[in-house]
Amino acid sequence: MDLGTIWFILWGVLWAVYFVLDGYDFGIGIIRPFFSKNDTETRIMYNAMGPFWDGNEVWLITAGGVTFAAFPKTYAIMFSSLYTPLMLLLFSLILRGVTLEFRSKVDSAGWRKLWDVCNFLGSFLPALLLGVAFANIFMGIPLDQDGILQGNLFTLLNPYGLAGGLLFVFLFAHHGALWLAQKSEGEVRERALRTAGKLWPVVAALVVLFLVMSWFMTPLFNNYLLHPALFILLLVPVAGLLLTYKYRREARPLASWVGSALLIGGAALFGVFGIFPALLPSSLNPAWSLTIENSSSTPLTLSIMLGVALVFVPIVIIYQVWAMHLFRHPVTQEDLDYDEAY
Repeated sequence: MDLGTIWFILWGVLWAVYFVLDGYDFGIGIIRPFFSKNDTETRIMYNAMGPFWDGNEVWLITAGGVTFAAFPKTYAIMFSSLYTPLMLLLFSLILRGVTLEFRSKVDSAGWRKLWDVCNFLGSFLPALLLGVAFANIFMGIPLDQDGILQGNLFTLLNPYGLAGGLLFVFLFAHHGALWLAQKSEGEVRERALRTAGKLWPVVAALVVLFLVMSWFMTPLFNNYLLHPALFILLLVPVAGLLLTYKYRREARPLASWVGSALLIGGAALFGVFGIFPALLPSSLNPAWSLTIENSSSTPLTLSIMLGVALVFVPIVIIYQVWAMHLFRHPVTQEDLDYDEAY
């Protein structure tokens, strides 16, 4: 296996890990206006993601960094052609981070309500934008031979792109409800499990709809038809969908959350392997697509990067496992009374 292919796989894995980890943060923010009955419950939701959200965003930075260093031409064209949606994504993520830090700084109901609205927008918009962006990548973006987008933001808001956006929103909302159930107790925990139960049929329907639309509207299945053994990848999200249902019915939120993680990560990898070897397929002409061959860095650069990744990625994983273990307990009143609590 050549270095370009290795980095393509790592690129896909990093995005999948990011969706799994930051997905539950987005999900908690998305369901909060419809779930929380009072300020105490709102604070439980903030503190359920508080120790983890910034560490989870490391994977976004890593995925972006890999795109920049391993596939610089793809990075350049992505950030020029998709400038508007990427800026909206960036500002939304900044808004969410500011919300988490500022909400508790002033003892005022109006102040907290303002930042709660910002938190919802900073969670909903990234989920929607990421779904729209990756759906369009799977379908193919109208790039010409110079890598210039033939269209605008509204070109990306096509039926398939919007279906991807809705899928991400509900996937993350379901994922966040399960994480909240794991990180809470009593009535909040039970209601979070019920919320996940209400969201599951919607997620299942959107998954089926997206796969059907992918079959008719994209070349996503071409690689799988050429190499049928790859269809085994589809078993991962399908198994995740069924497992998350099974374990939620058994009131095992952590096991159900792991099933949801398999669903999200498996779905992302299914799409990434479907577009291989392209990173940004062109819907105008496949020859204008940005691929491993025409956009990767030199072999020396890729080799050095691989060595660095083999050293530092395990360190990041160890840190996050340690953090999740350290803060594994449900959020209690004692946690809310802590001076540094959200």
